[in-house]
Amino acid sequence: MNSKERVIRALSCLQPDRVPIQEATIDVLVLWDIARTLGLDTRTQAPGEAQQPEAIQFEQSTEILDLTRRVTEALEFDSVFSGPTAGWSKLDPRHIRDRFGCIYRLSDYGAPMNVDGPIKGPDDLRGFDMASKLEPNQFSVVEYWAEKMGRDKAHFILLADPIKTSWELRGGMANLLMDYILQPDLVHALARIVTDYNMAVVQMAVDLGYEPDAVIMNGDLAGEQTTLMSPKHYREFVKPYHRELVDHVHGLGLKFVKHSDGNVWPILDDLIDVGFDGFHPIQPQCMDIAEVKQHVAGRICLLGNIDVRYLLPFGSVDEVVQTVQDTIRKAAPGGGYILMSSNSIMPGCKAENVIAMFRAAREFGSYSDAIDTRPAVS
Repeated sequence: MNSKERVIRALSCLQPDRVPIQEATIDVLVLWDIARTLGLDTRTQAPGEAQQPEAIQFEQSTEILDLTRRVTEALEFDSVFSGPTAGWSKLDPRHIRDRFGCIYRLSDYGAPMNVDGPIKGPDDLRGFDMASKLEPNQFSVVEYWAEKMGRDKAHFILLADPIKTSWELRGGMANLLMDYILQPDLVHALARIVTDYNMAVVQMAVDLGYEPDAVIMNGDLAGEQTTLMSPKHYREFVKPYHRELVDHVHGLGLKFVKHSDGNVWPILDDLIDVGFDGFHPIQPQCMDIAEVKQHVAGRICLLGNIDVRYLLPFGSVDEVVQTVQDTIRKAAPGGGYILMSSNSIMPGCKAENVIAMFRAAREFGSYSDAIDTRPAVS
């Protein structure tokens, strides 16, 4: 069974030969540390470090892509992830802007933080469009992975949830959540624009011949206590656009995974009802993966759950191995589980722990009983 087949079977809630392993994003400096630990890179300076404001590389250079590819191959990931480039432009040493006018402040560590957006009110929506600005040259990273990794790996297209892009266009999550009450028509108008853009991204990736297998869509719906909005507001302002996106992606023959940190229990059944094939990451601080697996078994694939808050930055290798074993024991029976971190490989994660996580998954992730022979739906 090759990697692509393994991932598609898991996303179909079937049992492959072993638990698939993958990671959507790895912080550049951690990536380099992993490569050095594996003996893949012996440089004394991180790739691109001199060009990184406060150690942040906000566009993936070919050098970093090549390093990512070598780590992906060395750790035997089953999937690769890519999406259209953001078209960053540098405003000053601390701020960048994407092609749609959203402004972000660069961080010393981790992802840039959204601080402003072009949509201040309904009048700014006149003539504002995202889908028509999409161009084939934005798919250079998608093309890289398609050419370098071939068809044995599962290829994921990365999207941002309409709710996430909407709050970035509004200059912050709080602005959008207040709009739920004060400007509901604006919320729907933004969701419409972003949903059309997301559908255009997936369609173009297919039309350009990159043959993606799945989509993963980030954008948090919850904090650690409960959802960011009430279930009622999720069903009014978010769920219809989720359903439309899922229907479009499934119509192209692809799988669809939703990412959200936090406690999504209040709307977990809604995500299943929408038709998502997978859910990531089942944050261990607020969702018990054994309980989640019992609730959703056979209805949606689970991805993730290996803790990035304490375990990977501060834990020991032995703790990592034990956690991987325990997680596989709880989540893997019957299929429908893909091992990933509980968010992404963030700044501060120890290279030896990340390596141990994936090696332990290979060691303990084989299914001892017969492989499910039902055909997976691609």
